[in-house]
Amino acid sequence: MKKQIFEVSGMDCASCAMNIEIFLRKINGVAKVNVNFAAGKAAVDYEETKVSEKEIVAAIKKLGYGVLSADTAEMQHAPGHDHEKMMREQELVALRRKVFVGVGLSLLVFWGSFPEWFPWTPGILMNKIVIFLLATPVQFWVGWQFYRGFFIALKNKIANMDTLIAVGTSAAYGYSVVAAFWPEIFQRAGLEVNIYFDTAAIIITLILLGRLFEARARAGTSEAIKKLMGLRAKTARVVRGGEESDIPVEDVAVGDIVVVRPGEKIPVDGIVVLGNTSIDESMVTGESMPVTKEAGDSVIGATINKFGSFKFRATKVGKDMVLSQIIELVLRAQGSKAPIQRLADKVTAIFVPAVLGIAVVTFIVWFIFGPAPAFTFALLNFVGVLIIACPCALGLATPTAIMVGTGAGAQNGILIKDAESLEIAHKVNVILMDKTGTITLGKPALTDVVPFGSLPENEIIYLAASAEKNSEHPLGAAIVEAAQKKNIALEEAVNFEAVAGAGVKAEIGGRKVLVGTKQLMVGQGVGVAGSEVKMAELEEQGKTVMLVSAENNLVGLIAVADTPKASSKSAIGSLRKMGIEVIMMTGDNQKTAEAIAKEVGIERVIAKVLPENKAGEVKKLQAEGKIVAMAGDGINDAPALATADVGIAMGTGTDVAMEAGDITLMRGDLAGIASAIKLSKMTMKIIKQNLFWAYAYNTILIPVAAGVLYPFWGILLNPILAAGAMGLSSISVVTNSLRLKRVKL
Repeated sequence: MKKQIFEVSGMDCASCAMNIEIFLRKINGVAKVNVNFAAGKAAVDYEETKVSEKEIVAAIKKLGYGVLSADTAEMQHAPGHDHEKMMREQELVALRRKVFVGVGLSLLVFWGSFPEWFPWTPGILMNKIVIFLLATPVQFWVGWQFYRGFFIALKNKIANMDTLIAVGTSAAYGYSVVAAFWPEIFQRAGLEVNIYFDTAAIIITLILLGRLFEARARAGTSEAIKKLMGLRAKTARVVRGGEESDIPVEDVAVGDIVVVRPGEKIPVDGIVVLGNTSIDESMVTGESMPVTKEAGDSVIGATINKFGSFKFRATKVGKDMVLSQIIELVLRAQGSKAPIQRLADKVTAIFVPAVLGIAVVTFIVWFIFGPAPAFTFALLNFVGVLIIACPCALGLATPTAIMVGTGAGAQNGILIKDAESLEIAHKVNVILMDKTGTITLGKPALTDVVPFGSLPENEIIYLAASAEKNSEHPLGAAIVEAAQKKNIALEEAVNFEAVAGAGVKAEIGGRKVLVGTKQLMVGQGVGVAGSEVKMAELEEQGKTVMLVSAENNLVGLIAVADTPKASSKSAIGSLRKMGIEVIMMTGDNQKTAEAIAKEVGIERVIAKVLPENKAGEVKKLQAEGKIVAMAGDGINDAPALATADVGIAMGTGTDVAMEAGDITLMRGDLAGIASAIKLSKMTMKIIKQNLFWAYAYNTILIPVAAGVLYPFWGILLNPILAAGAMGLSSISVVTNSLRLKRVKL
C-alpha cells in the first residue's frame, strides 16, 4: 500500500473536492482518498500492484483539474524551490487580471443599464447592443472557468458550484440576449421585456472578487508548512579527500563528514564526531533554550549552530531527515479529514442537486403565483437561489482550521498525525503516562550524598566516581557524571573488580575503596551500624542507595534515582486543572513508582505492569467509558500507544513509539501534552463556529433568495447581493480559522 500526496489545481469549491474523491474511490486498487479543497491536495492510499500513479493522475485530469504527480511534487521540498507557491501566484495573477477587466466592464454595463439613476449617462452606453457587447466578454472570458467546470461536470454526470453559477448567470444573460435582439418573442407570449446583463456580469465579477480574497486568505493557512520548508539549508561544507568543499545539500551522502561553523545552519541530520557547541533547535522542537552538543550527540538538520565549530557524520539526508519527516507528517495531517467533517461532506454531496431543484421550484411558483411582472420575479429569484447557495463556506469550515491548527502545532514542536487525532484530543479525560523517559529523564542521576564521618561530600563523590570510572553499570555512570559536573578530578582505579549484583572494589590513591550494597560491606568486614535508618528513608523515596567505604571504614552513602523532568510536576498540574485524570503506569515496583508519583503530583499508580500488558490497561479504562490518551517513549509502549484513543509519543524516544503515536512531542516535554489538548480545544471551537455560520448562512439565505419573506414584508434578495454575501461567507470562515495562528501554546 503506497501513500501519496498530489497537488491539485482548479478546484473551485468543496463539491469539486467531493467529486474527485468519489471518482477516485471507484478505481480498483484505491483504498483511501482525502481531497483537501483548502490546501489543494489529494492524499491517496493505493495498491501499486493494481493501480499506478500515472492512472491516478490521468483520472484527476479527466475530471478537468490540474494535477502534479508525486514525483514532480517532491521537487517543491528541495531548497529554493516552491512549486506550490508558484502555482498559487499564477492563480492569483490570473484572478487579478480577470477581476480587473470584470470590474471595469461591469461598471460600464451597470451605468448604461440605469440611466434614470445617472442623468449624465452617455447615449451610446444606453444602447442595448453596446451593453450586450460590454457584458459578453465578462460572461464568456471572465467567467469562462465556470463554463469549463460546468461542461466537465456534465460530461462526468456530476454537479458542482460551477454548475450553479453557469446555469444562474446564463439564465439571466440568455434572457437578456433574446430581450435585446428579439423582444417580440416575449411580447407575443405576454411576458415583460427587460435586460439583465448587469445582473449576470456583476455576479460573475463579484464571485471572482470573492475568490481572489479567499485565495489570498487561504495562502495564510499554509504559512506554517512554508516556513518549515524554508528552514532547509541550501549548501553543506563536507570533507572529502582530506579537503573541505561546499556542495548543494541534496548532494550530501550518508557517512559524509560535515563541518559547521558558528552561526551556520546544520544541513542534514547526524552525529557529532569532533567539537562541542550550543544549537538552537527551536524551529524543529519549539525549545527556546539552546541545547549543548558534544561528541556522540545527535544534531538535526535545519537547526542553527550558535557558538562553537564542530564536525559531524551525516546519518540521514533528503527525505529521511527529521525535518522532511515533519513536513511529510504535517502535509498528510492537513490533507486528512476530521470525523466532524463527515456531516459537511454528506451535505455537500447532495447540496448542488438539491439547490438546482429548489431553484426550479422557485421559478415555477413565482411564475404561476407571483405578482406582475411574474416572469421577472421568477427569473431573478431563480438566479438568486442558485448564486446564494455556494457550499464553499461549508467546505472550507473544517480543512482551513485543521491546516492552521496542525501548522501551529508543528511550529511549537507538536506533530499531529491526522485530523482525527486532533479532534479526539479535546475529549480526553484520562492520560496514562509511562514513568521512565516520559515523566522521568530515563536515566539515573545522583540525588543524595550523606557523609558518615569527617570526609566532605565531594571527597565521597571522588572516591566513588574514581572506583566506578571503569564500570559499565548505569548507576556507576550516574556517579561519574555527577563528579564531572562538579569538576572533580578523578583517579585511575587499581585492582578494579566488579562484584555481580553487589558493587565494585578498587584501590584509589592507595586506599581500598568499596562502593555497593550493604551485603558487600558486611561481606568485606565493614561495619554498617547507623546507616540503616537513612538507607530506609531514601529507599522509601524510590532511590537506589549505595554505601561507600575507605580502608574498611564506612564513610558515607550515595543515592541514585531516575529523577523527574524539570517540567513534569507543573505539566501534570496543568492537566489536572483541565479536569484530566493522570495515571502513572510502570513496570517498576510499587514503592519506587509511588515515590515518583508523589513528587510530581500523581495520585493513581499502576505498577509492575509487563510491557505486553500495557495495552490491556488502556482497554480496561476504555471499557469504563473513558477517552484515554497514552504517553510513552519506548518500544514497549508502542502497543499501548496504538490502542489508546490518542497515543502521545515523546520525540526523545524510539522511532517505533513515534510511528505508533498519534501526536509526537518533539521536545519530549510533558508540557506539550497540555499544549496539544489546548490546541485541539481551540481548533474544535473554531471548526464549530465555522460550521455554525456556514450552515446558518445557507439555511437562512436560500429561503430568503427563494422569496419566502415577500408575502409578509415585501423582501426579496437581489442576485447581486446574493453573490456578494456568498463571497463574504467564505472569506469570514477562512479569516476565523486564521485566528488559530495567534494561539499561545
